[in-house]
Amino acid sequence: MDTTPFDRPAHVPADLVRDNYPFAMGRTTTDNPFTALLEELHNGPEIIYATNAYPIDIPAWVPRRLNDIQAIYLDTEHFSSESFSPFPTLVGESWRVIPVEIDPPQHFQYRALLNPLFTPKRLQQLEDQVRRTAREYIDQFKEAGQCEFMSQFAMRFPIAVFLDLMGMPRERMEQFLEWEGLLLHSMDLEGIIRGTQQVVAYLREIIEERRNHPGDDLVSYLVNAEMDGRKLTDDELVGCSFNLYIGGLDTVTTNIAWQIRHLAEHQEDQQALRENPSLIPVAVEALYRRYPAVTTFRTCVKQIDIAGVTIMPGDKVAMSTTLGNTDPAAWENPMAVAIDRQPPRSLTFGFGVHRCVGVTLARRESVIAIEELLSAIPQFRLQNDVPLVTELGPILQPKNIPLVW
Repeated sequence: MDTTPFDRPAHVPADLVRDNYPFAMGRTTTDNPFTALLEELHNGPEIIYATNAYPIDIPAWVPRRLNDIQAIYLDTEHFSSESFSPFPTLVGESWRVIPVEIDPPQHFQYRALLNPLFTPKRLQQLEDQVRRTAREYIDQFKEAGQCEFMSQFAMRFPIAVFLDLMGMPRERMEQFLEWEGLLLHSMDLEGIIRGTQQVVAYLREIIEERRNHPGDDLVSYLVNAEMDGRKLTDDELVGCSFNLYIGGLDTVTTNIAWQIRHLAEHQEDQQALRENPSLIPVAVEALYRRYPAVTTFRTCVKQIDIAGVTIMPGDKVAMSTTLGNTDPAAWENPMAVAIDRQPPRSLTFGFGVHRCVGVTLARRESVIAIEELLSAIPQFRLQNDVPLVTELGPILQPKNIPLVW
């Protein structure tokens, strides 16, 4: 029902308007969002027009069918990724988050530039370092019989890996946690602006330092790389570094958090992985499919009909991996997890040309985190009588996961 006092565009059917879309910035829940909220959305229309789906409380179309979402990912004629994040605009700058905000054909050039950073061979060289980092944090709580997994591991482990890869001091951990909260988990516009300014200023400082003193890290690689026979501009270097910052921290944190929460809530799956650790890589893929947490956005640039509605130039589209990966028309038993069966490729890391460039590293971080946790502590479960709070958008991130063993 159209109850929201907003100027409904003429091409938007009134019966598709929703003013209470749950996966919106600023909302939280103490329920598991991957159960009741999903089932309710999947019982509705194939596409809705949510007045609050795009940050901050801006309307956007929300398709829920896997095939429609995949089609939009692939359709660069009608949909653009340009400037879907608010960060450069908020601080009055011209850089873009690269390569996620770049459309083809230029997008392919940036991907070719970044792909060498995440080859299996390069990541294999990092394996021991990433595993040592996981053990460092687990060692701090493994004898305590309990931990608050989000604050003691899930938030810190990916940041430490990122800092190492970027050649930045781990002493900046607390600063990075503060910036991450301002940029991605705040409804305070001034706070988002302040956080963006501080992150970009620091990245520019690191970029300039690497120009003068290059090392064996990702920023040095970007500073020295060439594309079409030229060095990257300052804006390109900031855009690439900012993308690595966002992707390397928040999404990895969220994925690991949901995977461990599942194992805490499903003792039989946890026990199966303890008895057969070789299943962990397959289980990680099954958990990625079941708990996809990220929504990205597209802007329509050319009129098109999808799911029986007309989408006009300028319309925003919320690309919810959460909905696509649990579409009952596309998946058999979409709410179930089979940790011993490799699922078909899901939307968790995107689809098509914009599939996440760091997916291989993210997978290894998840596998290593589970391997090391199961090896170091006994069977764990969620602490009783502690409400579990989840932030609902645009990333479904747990705020707390209290574990006991």
